[in-house]
Amino acid sequence: MAKEQTARLEARLPKNVYAAIRRAAQLKGRTVSDFVVTTAHDAALRAIADEKAIRLVLADQRRFAQALIRPPKPNAALRRAKKLHTENVEVR
Repeated sequence: MAKEQTARLEARLPKNVYAAIRRAAQLKGRTVSDFVVTTAHDAALRAIADEKAIRLVLADQRRFAQALIRPPKPNAALRRAKKLHTENVEVR
């Protein structure tokens, strides 16, 4: 089995922050290192997902705006739907 490569991360933080992290790790039954790595990794994945979602939403907005500005020509299914609507729906 191949050994997973690792990287080192060091941080200086106020004593009260370290105490809170240490207490949270104890409550979860984990080491401080494991708690910090897991929590930071989860936060990183959420931040990446949030950014991706925002970008996709913006891309969808652009596509929607372009469809309004330059709508595609009706295809056969849309023409059929319009015909059925005209035949079956009474407009007041």
